[in-house]
Order: sequence, then structure tokens, then C-alpha cells
Amino acid sequence: MSATEAPSERPPSATRLSLSHITAQNETNLLGTVHGGVVMTLVDSVAGVVAARHSGGAAVTASMDEMVFVVPVRVGDVVHFTAQVNWTGRSSMEIGVRITADRWDAVGPQVHVATAYLVFVAVDSDGKPRPVPRIVPETDEDRRRMREAEIRRSHRLARREAIKASRQDPK
Repeated sequence: MSATEAPSERPPSATRLSLSHITAQNETNLLGTVHGGVVMTLVDSVAGVVAARHSGGAAVTASMDEMVFVVPVRVGDVVHFTAQVNWTGRSSMEIGVRITADRWDAVGPQVHVATAYLVFVAVDSDGKPRPVPRIVPETDEDRRRMREAEIRRSHRLARREAIKASRQDPK
């Protein structure tokens, strides 16, 4: 196998990644909390690294299924992003990202901020989809994540078909 060739399969633990970020005043909105877009940018970045590492090369964001903010992020929070591959198709991958936060100046529990699910497509140098290694779950948690990712995928596909059908029917 060459240095640029990805293996045929990989466990989620091989490319799991964590990133921490200390929030600053210049990242806030008019309400004094951190812009959701700042958090979303970091989510996309960490998920993109996981997708590239898993696929062995470039991968582009195809969609963000959902991102639900549970609590606001404040200036001075240390925000933690943990990402892993949940599911793989032929050229696409779902990356799950869990976001937690704690205060920079206090020892205390991390609070759950949000969870996001992104779909990436591995691409070659011409921007065309290329195959990705199959994900091989190692734990019950990995298997749960894969089952739930398959549910999200079936919903995405059904939604896409329903929208396509509604555009063809002028009623």
C-alpha cells in the first residue's frame, strides 16, 4: 500500500479527534454570547480533519444534517469538540461532533453545548468522488452511532426524493 492509498477498512478510533478552543470577546454576538457560526466553523474544521484522515485525502462538506444548541457558549468558555466517523458509504462519511464547554478559570463539569452531524465526500484531485475505507465499529457505542447514522441517511434520502417529487408535481 502506498503512502497515499487508504486501507480498505478503519475503526473509528483510528481517526477520532478532539479540539479545544478558548472563546474570546471578538467572537460574540449582540447578546454577549459566542456566535453560533463560530462554533459551526470549528465543527466543520474538526469534522473535516477526521474525514480527510479517515479517507486518506481530501474530503469536502456535503451537508450538515442538524446542529442543536443546548446551551449558549460564553466568552471565556473553553469549548471542546470531539469528532469521529459514524458511518461510511462508497465515497461519503458521516462525522459526528459532540461539543462541550467549561469555564477557563474554574474547575467544574463540562456542559453539553451541542451535537452536529456532517456528511463529507472524499474527492480526488479532479474533485470527483473517490472510495473511502469502510468503518469497522469496535464498541457498542460505535455500533449505536452507526445505526443512528443509517437512520439519518435514510431520512436524508427520503427527504431529497420527496422534494424532487414535489417539484415535478405542479399541484
